[in-house]
Amino acid sequence: MSTLSTAQSLRTTPEGILWEPSDRWVRGRKGAVTVVDSHRPVLVWEPGAPVPLYAFPREEVREDLLRPARNPPAGTHTQSLVFYDLAVDGELLENAAWTFPAEDLAGHIAFEWSGRTGTGLDHWYEEEEEIFVHPRDPHKRVDALVSSRHVQVEIDGTVVADTHRPVLVFETGLPVRYYIPREDVPLDLFSPTEHSTGCPYKGTAAYWSWNGEADIPPNVLWSYPDPLPAVAAVKNLLAFYNEAVDITVDGEPQEHPETVFNATLRSSTGR
Repeated sequence: MSTLSTAQSLRTTPEGILWEPSDRWVRGRKGAVTVVDSHRPVLVWEPGAPVPLYAFPREEVREDLLRPARNPPAGTHTQSLVFYDLAVDGELLENAAWTFPAEDLAGHIAFEWSGRTGTGLDHWYEEEEEIFVHPRDPHKRVDALVSSRHVQVEIDGTVVADTHRPVLVFETGLPVRYYIPREDVPLDLFSPTEHSTGCPYKGTAAYWSWNGEADIPPNVLWSYPDPLPAVAAVKNLLAFYNEAVDITVDGEPQEHPETVFNATLRSSTGR
């Protein structure tokens, strides 16, 4: 049996892994097959990783579905040495699971999520609610607040948004995002794309790209048509990457922040 206790606080292993027990009931499925069913999951933050993942006691994992990995990836997951392929319904998913090289996490198995790698489990549940992309971080907040600030957005000198009724989203570790009613954005200046992203805190986003000639990254504008209940106030509103456009709030120009999205935005424009 696992020796980890929910009485323990967030701690660090000698390998630099942060971990803490969770009281949530977590299940992971591949198709219709439940591979993990755990009442004692552990949240794990790998060194340098901005988001957590789960590891589970072996006795709460369908180990009969795991095979020693045929081609284990070297140097991944904090120099882990033990990887498993997952065999489900005649399909073999390579390196879908692994164990961390940390004494604190001995006897625990972690899994990839198909939304991140395409090689892992494709449905995850905390209690009865399906979650996406990665586990929610209990040390992170996302607040959507209705505001009356005057927000203007410009691209290459063209005003592309002007509102006194934004919803401001405050998310730990990210700049404020300004969500703007569609009536206050001339959407004819943009074209919808097939790009979409999932967020465990907000839901699934749809995107638009700028039609002008300015060197603006694609998918600079997004919206959540069916957001999660915690951020219901942003439903169908539109938000821009502060990193790529010029935003003025109550007459004060905002800086272009450096975030985890900058590298993606630069690569999409070849810069």
